[in-house]
Amino acid sequence: MAIRSLFTALLGIAMLSPTAHAQRISADGAMQTFGFVSDQYFADVLFHFAPTYGTQAGLHQYDTQLEDYSAASVQKQIAALHVYEKKVEEIPADALDASVAADRNILLNSIRSQLLSLEVIRNWEKNPDNYSSGVTNSIFVLMERPFAPPNTRLRAVVEREKQIPQVFAEARKNLKNPPHIFTEIALEQIDGLVSFFEKDVPAAFLEADDAKAKADFARTNAAVIQALKDYGVWMKSDLLPRSNGDYRLGADTFAKKLSYDEMVDIPLDRLLQVAFDDLHRNQAEFARIAKEVDPNKTPQQVLAELATIHPASDKLLDSFHSTFDSLIAFIRAHNIITIPSDVQPTLEETPPFMRATTFASMDPPGPFETRSTKAYFNVTLPEKNWTAAHVAEHMASFNVGTIISTSVHEAYPGHYVQFLWQNQFPSKIRKLIGSNSNIEGWAHYTEQMMLEEGYAAPPPNATPEQVREAKLIRLGQLQDALLRDARFVNSIKLHTGLGEPNGQWTVDQSVDFFVKEGYQSRSVGLVETKRGTADATYLYYTLGKLEIMKLREDLEKKQGAAFNLQAFHDSFMRQGFAPIKVIRKAMLHNDSPVL
Repeated sequence: MAIRSLFTALLGIAMLSPTAHAQRISADGAMQTFGFVSDQYFADVLFHFAPTYGTQAGLHQYDTQLEDYSAASVQKQIAALHVYEKKVEEIPADALDASVAADRNILLNSIRSQLLSLEVIRNWEKNPDNYSSGVTNSIFVLMERPFAPPNTRLRAVVEREKQIPQVFAEARKNLKNPPHIFTEIALEQIDGLVSFFEKDVPAAFLEADDAKAKADFARTNAAVIQALKDYGVWMKSDLLPRSNGDYRLGADTFAKKLSYDEMVDIPLDRLLQVAFDDLHRNQAEFARIAKEVDPNKTPQQVLAELATIHPASDKLLDSFHSTFDSLIAFIRAHNIITIPSDVQPTLEETPPFMRATTFASMDPPGPFETRSTKAYFNVTLPEKNWTAAHVAEHMASFNVGTIISTSVHEAYPGHYVQFLWQNQFPSKIRKLIGSNSNIEGWAHYTEQMMLEEGYAAPPPNATPEQVREAKLIRLGQLQDALLRDARFVNSIKLHTGLGEPNGQWTVDQSVDFFVKEGYQSRSVGLVETKRGTADATYLYYTLGKLEIMKLREDLEKKQGAAFNLQAFHDSFMRQGFAPIKVIRKAMLHNDSPVL
């Protein structure tokens, strides 16, 4: 599909006055107009300025293009977003079908979120990792899926790599006064990114046999490696000493981001109370079950025991496979949700270029991918040259509880089942614009829901060991819930200082909170805190879970004996990746509060 130039699009828009535009919509039909405008937006704005996302979505006409990171391009993007904000605003919502009116709201919020990011938050001036990790991801998405032969994808890599050195030239111009922690994080990442281009990118294309493409790649890849190294030197010697900016969004910007991204406008003080209430509920339940497991041990000592209960490393993939089988059987026997396909995700060892950053992940194809339709469930196995202590530390992340919660969250009935429903989503907007409180909220909700419905419960006449194992599995799920609760609290505290005497919540306070209240190790607490400084609203896991639980409770009250869990879950899936507020209105037919 040819992409209209931004200039042509803007020229055409400028020729039509707002009054005439509104009159034409009233006369000709808002439904058709919205369909045309939203399609135009995706081509002229979203994928034009984010071709990497086009590749991820399965639209491979964007594979050779790279984001323009220049300040001039940022201003063009801002201008284009304002134009489309006005165009969508001028389409009367009350002239649209209910589902399409909701799509209009989703699209408007997405545009406004991008404008907030570019004009107010301004990470393009504040976060050096946006450049180095951004270009790395642009190459990664060409490697991770065999959507085309290796030669074709290698040629696309070459075209993108040709443009990467200029990205770092723009970074040097754009970065003004980053927060110190942002520059530290970028420096921590840089050696891994260099290694990615030195080792992983060439390894991914060993099967390519186009001599010219390979020769071109040798040149472009060497240039990228040098550009990354130079960027690292520049950050350390020049940028870091003058990185004195503030990562905090502040209450007003934080609330706007939450409203635009998740359609949640609950006052922040009440939202913080919701977070603490859930944290305390989960802590109390953890203490109760831990005491049943062993009354002579503290909850943390019981958790340490859980970390030692895992399969042998050479049986790990088999363990996940059998877990998939048992999850599917349970879901079908207990009518949890419709699984639209019998095809399981392809279980495989994590590719080398992903092993440093992930233990397990689900990699489904984009909504418009037609050439590489497998979904991969990647599991990182211990390396052969690791010490016994290193292997034990790694395998602790695959204990009996974690294997189940990870399988539920990533696959059944979490993200993989969401992917299987994708073809039934009602619109392109629901496929391409996702609310994290829906996507991650659903996956987190299922972790708890599946255990509550009886999965992994001890059988009748269970032995004491079987009862004990079931309790340890529940503790593993609760530890994951407490991690997400700690994110919820720290998300608000880090960026607003709400409830603190001096209006500030430090990085050290955040790390301590993860350790003491979230039952995490200090190393995990530090990583999670660093993430929270940049991923400001990563409260969406628990927020979404609680919204889904409230929706279920309200629907159960409304339907009474007619309520059916599978029907509820199926109806939820059909709504796509919309914010829970949108789904509430579709399922309850009212605008009642989400929490």
